[in-house]
Amino acid sequence: MTTLAAPGISTTAAALRRLYFARAAFALVWAGVTFAVADELTALTTTLLVIYPLVDVAAAIIDARSTRSSGSPVLLYVNVAISLAAAAGLAVAGSSGIPAVLRVWGAWAIVAGLIQLVVGVTRRKMGGQWPMIISGGLSVLAGSSFLAAASATDPAVTNAVGYAIPGAIFFLIAAIRLGRAAKGN
Repeated sequence: MTTLAAPGISTTAAALRRLYFARAAFALVWAGVTFAVADELTALTTTLLVIYPLVDVAAAIIDARSTRSSGSPVLLYVNVAISLAAAAGLAVAGSSGIPAVLRVWGAWAIVAGLIQLVVGVTRRKMGGQWPMIISGGLSVLAGSSFLAAASATDPAVTNAVGYAIPGAIFFLIAAIRLGRAAKGN
């Protein structure tokens, strides 16, 4: 039985590794571009903010399809629904101002972080999941800080943009750590 499990784990780990590298690269590029225009809440800034959870939707779908054999994808599909709602909420909040954007972004970060934490815990035997577990927990804390920042005297969109950088680093670390499991070791 264990000889059958290893190829399944290595296939799943290889798929997650590719996905995590792609997510890290996207998040870093997105943060750089978004920081460059985030001085004001414009249509371009709002569009960039909406794109981030939409990429999370695509990544969760890819993740669910590539890891179906190693566990239930239910939480990943819940993440799809939450991220779609966040994208729609950000599109609407963009016309209401920075506090509304930070509230939507914060709520999304909290729920998506909880999901990431639980998914990481359920996958920990695969290896390379501690960065995802830590990232999920930090996402919950960051989301709470975005909710608090929404009430600040001069809230800034850059608070939300900075969220992508630690996420990118944790995805990169997880991708590197999954290397051994992807090779079947």
